[in-house]
Amino acid sequence: MRVHVVSDVHGNSRDLAAAGDGADALVCLGDLLLFVDYADHTRGILPDLFGAGNASRYVALRTARRHEEARALMAGLWAGDGEGGEDGADGEDGAGGGRRAALLEEAVRRQYAELFAAFPTPTYATYGNVDVPRLWPEYAAGGTTVLDGGTAEIGGWRFGFVGGGLPGPMRTPYEVDEETYAAKVAALGEVDVLCSHIPPLVPELCYDTVARRFERGSEALLEAVRAVRPRYALFGHVHQPLVGRMRIGRTECVNVGHFKATGRPWVLEW
Repeated sequence: MRVHVVSDVHGNSRDLAAAGDGADALVCLGDLLLFVDYADHTRGILPDLFGAGNASRYVALRTARRHEEARALMAGLWAGDGEGGEDGADGEDGAGGGRRAALLEEAVRRQYAELFAAFPTPTYATYGNVDVPRLWPEYAAGGTTVLDGGTAEIGGWRFGFVGGGLPGPMRTPYEVDEETYAAKVAALGEVDVLCSHIPPLVPELCYDTVARRFERGSEALLEAVRAVRPRYALFGHVHQPLVGRMRIGRTECVNVGHFKATGRPWVLEW
């Protein structure tokens, strides 16, 4: 068997269309959407709506961890005056209200239509923290299986999937509390491959060397690795990890890579 695994697609539909070439199945660990490209501020939903200059201002504030100011900038953009305080990507209802929600959903739907059309058959996918789960059923075709707290058999191995992220200062669209996340992990039971968007809570796996910060990792995932001892624990989320791969007991923990940047899937064969 040969399975290709991708994560953090962030709008890269061109390479996604070829990601399953030569594989028996594709596994996607989420973050399909691109709200703003930190390397190219002309790309993504934010610059499409408000221009690259405002996207650059927003990125600068978030990179400096001035999250309240970033939310104020977004609220001002929606209000048309450059001042105020809510984040266009966080799912809360602030300045702009229904108008903001409608514009965001339209932009999200455009990206999802293109990205889901690029998935090969079969694809097994779970959500990232920068995804909108309620829209996925409208775009997932017959060859795409969406799982979150569920399992699938692929080539005789049992794959378990846990989507989304844990709450953080950036207030991304699909974050759940620790208890809810742990319940999804526990629901999987015994698995050969543990698939999630975020990593287990290990400092070396959670630290982003370019952003120079720790991303949220899951204690429940780490406990499952130790208790269930799957062959592999696969994840993404951390775009430039300090450590991309490590063994915990018998389990090989692998960050499958920032697909938007590399355009290459990680390959699992058995």
